[in-house]
Amino acid sequence: MSAILSAHGVGKVYVDGDGRPLEILSGVDFEVGRGEFVAIVGASGAGKSTLLHLLGALDLPSAGTITLDGIEYGRSTREELERLRNRRIGFVFQFHHLLRDFTALENVMMPMRIGGAPYSVARARAEALLGQVGLEARMRHRPQQLSGGEQQRVAVARALANQPQVVLADEPSGNLDAFQADRLHDLLGTLARDFETALVVVTHNRHLAARADRVLGVEGGRLIPVDRVEVGA
Repeated sequence: MSAILSAHGVGKVYVDGDGRPLEILSGVDFEVGRGEFVAIVGASGAGKSTLLHLLGALDLPSAGTITLDGIEYGRSTREELERLRNRRIGFVFQFHHLLRDFTALENVMMPMRIGGAPYSVARARAEALLGQVGLEARMRHRPQQLSGGEQQRVAVARALANQPQVVLADEPSGNLDAFQADRLHDLLGTLARDFETALVVVTHNRHLAARADRVLGVEGGRLIPVDRVEVGA
């Protein structure tokens, strides 16, 4: 499987309050192919979310290169990275970040409208996506009228709006109860296959990680393969 998103020799260093360098990631190599589901696990503070932000061009590495479908982030302008995030990458976070004054339908339409899609095209695709995540009867509801699990499914539909090449999810079920989390895991488990989208999920949830094609752990600032995820009873 050829890589659609790759990182080579990636490192990230921050400066702490005393002006001392704080190395979070070092020499990270990573690849994910179209239609592949990769889970990233590790202890809190290990650098999982930092890596996801780098892969999503929300931040730039201190060392190394990240490339999405031939586009190297470090050689791109800020405007080019903004277009890349809008058109090629979908994001799902622990907190859905839906716009409270807009309906589910309008929230899913938003990335397409920002990207210049005609209203009719954006509406038709948003309706289709909300149907695919089981919310055809809830698309005219605002976020506060939806359950937590429904809000996250809207967020997943929004992440798919511009037919991205990769979807990045950071603890997507971390704010849900067990029942809602399991429904979201079912949805994410079919996402990569059904949409032929690369899916990278940072999670503490072993049930979600066990559904992935590959599991990687962040340890000592590096990525290591995880052979087996124990989900318990």
